Amino acid sequence: MAATIPASPATLQPCKKNVSGSMLIRSPPRPWRRRLPQHVVIADASSSSRGLKAATGGRLETSTDAAAVAGEDGDVIRRLQNGPDVRGVALEGENGRAVDLTPLAVEVIAESFGEWLREELQQLESGRDGGEVRVSVGRDPRLSGARLGAALFAGLARAGCSVFDVGLATTPACFMSTKLPRFSYDASIMMTASHLPYTRNGLKFFMKRGGLTSGEVEGVCDRAARKYVARKMGLGGGRGMPPVVMRVDLMSAYAQHLRNIIKERVAHPTHYDTPLKGFKANKTPITEIHHYAVIVNAGNGCGGFFTWDVLEKLGADTTGSLHLEPDGKFPHHMPNPEDTTAMSLTRGAVLDHGADLGVVFDTDVDRSGVVDATGAAINGDRLIALMSAIVLDEHPGTTVVTDARTSDGLTRFIQARGGHHCLYRVGYRNVIDKGVQLNADGVETHLMMETTGHGALKENNFLDDGAYMVVKIIIEMVRMRLVGLEGSVGTLIMDLEEPAESKLMRMNILGEAKYAKQRGTQAVETFRNHIQEGKLNGWVLDDCGDCSVSQGCLVDTNDDPFDVDAYMYRAKFFDEYKGELGWVHIRQSVHNPNIAINMQSSIPGGCKSMAKDLLDRYLLTSGVNEFVDITEIHVY
Repeated sequence: MAATIPASPATLQPCKKNVSGSMLIRSPPRPWRRRLPQHVVIADASSSSRGLKAATGGRLETSTDAAAVAGEDGDVIRRLQNGPDVRGVALEGENGRAVDLTPLAVEVIAESFGEWLREELQQLESGRDGGEVRVSVGRDPRLSGARLGAALFAGLARAGCSVFDVGLATTPACFMSTKLPRFSYDASIMMTASHLPYTRNGLKFFMKRGGLTSGEVEGVCDRAARKYVARKMGLGGGRGMPPVVMRVDLMSAYAQHLRNIIKERVAHPTHYDTPLKGFKANKTPITEIHHYAVIVNAGNGCGGFFTWDVLEKLGADTTGSLHLEPDGKFPHHMPNPEDTTAMSLTRGAVLDHGADLGVVFDTDVDRSGVVDATGAAINGDRLIALMSAIVLDEHPGTTVVTDARTSDGLTRFIQARGGHHCLYRVGYRNVIDKGVQLNADGVETHLMMETTGHGALKENNFLDDGAYMVVKIIIEMVRMRLVGLEGSVGTLIMDLEEPAESKLMRMNILGEAKYAKQRGTQAVETFRNHIQEGKLNGWVLDDCGDCSVSQGCLVDTNDDPFDVDAYMYRAKFFDEYKGELGWVHIRQSVHNPNIAINMQSSIPGGCKSMAKDLLDRYLLTSGVNEFVDITEIHVY
């Protein structure tokens, strides 16, 4: 998404919202090795539900009459929304969770997205009336993918869209299908549930300008809920013809795109096309040429392509790479750069093979983490610090946007390199959208990252792309070697100060799922109210619900505030004798019916002290414990 930058850049100012007692509240087999020619296939629509129009004969188009559709059936669809995504249970096997992401649900959501998309394109492109609307569809290897995919094709075709099946793909590649010249689709949908269990699945939506916002997805789901009720009542016409779907090979073009970036930016003086032929870290005399050794752990998700279609074609040695073949049950571990098993296995492979770098991707490759040549895990704050060091070297003085769970040490790390740190709401879409807004306001912002590993760069269409992040790190690794610098990429973050303790705990919201969001909001707002009303002495709110402010942040000049997809606050705790112990960040989860509590402390034992104070003076006295499970905090 292009951002318009005024001639005079905006300047950093203290946040005017940081006033004691003042709070702003806003309303609530290796498939990519096959080179598939473009050909037409007929999708199997037998598993998809009948596509029907409402009995009135018209499409249920506007969201203003959503209140007219009452009852549980419509709410089934609305509850599938998770921020800017759709996620649900697609297979039996989860205790206490029924299947709710059914073929019928997927079909009506896809049809509603197709209708919404056509309307958006007509508004964006004045004079566009009708005409072909082209949508690409990709998926991860989950077992439910083929069945739900047929329903997805059927829904898009019923909305009049031309459908292009890219098969097994990554989420960033699906977005890039709207940008790469050979494709340039109007929109794309990726079917994935990221790092969640194999029984789950979901949908991510993109246009050329980027991912849909939470508000836009809410509108699509409202429209789909009305269709869902009508279909359940048996209203409408017949089945119709099976959709015609064009099969295309996207991943080869996307992999070539990544290879070209590495070749162009490394510009190796002796072997331009194979820049990853180099010196194996700490193993070989500099007179002997060897391949760079890079270990990839794809976790049986979609990341295996990066090994054979990117690294190996650039000359890298990928011996020892792990779990490259797609497997929809993820038998070894969940593909997740935050997963300790994934990082530990990758670290072992790096050390066993003397590799220069290890890479861990999540299922759909919009997140990543790395392991350096010494075996040090680089994820969370460390990955943000590494990317900040690289980006600040390229763009001195730029702003880095992160979520508010990052450490004070990361802020000092960024500032020491001449950068500015804006801490914003948790949620990858929130962080990216904040960066887009800052650039539009004239504040140069090149990096937006969440502690989960979602990272977006201005130079890459503000797209959170785990593979692109690794590309940046590999380029830096080769550049360091070419100029004679010793050590691994981990040396770039040696001065990052890390907290003495970090802890994540979750409180499950009790009762029916349909009340979870309301109760989650109540619990988080009660925490804020307790501090403001003086019921939690020693606690000081460190944000206004939008951004953390104690280190100084940017004045939010956005006149059109973002949708609030979940309520959250950060607060610091001061002990009478020990002084500041650390901070707590409490928020609703947008993916599951629970409340997440992150803690960091610079003092050993500080997290336990904060947890005990929260338990005694907030959870047990406010009534919140009546509708949330506080067992994990109590045990801790």
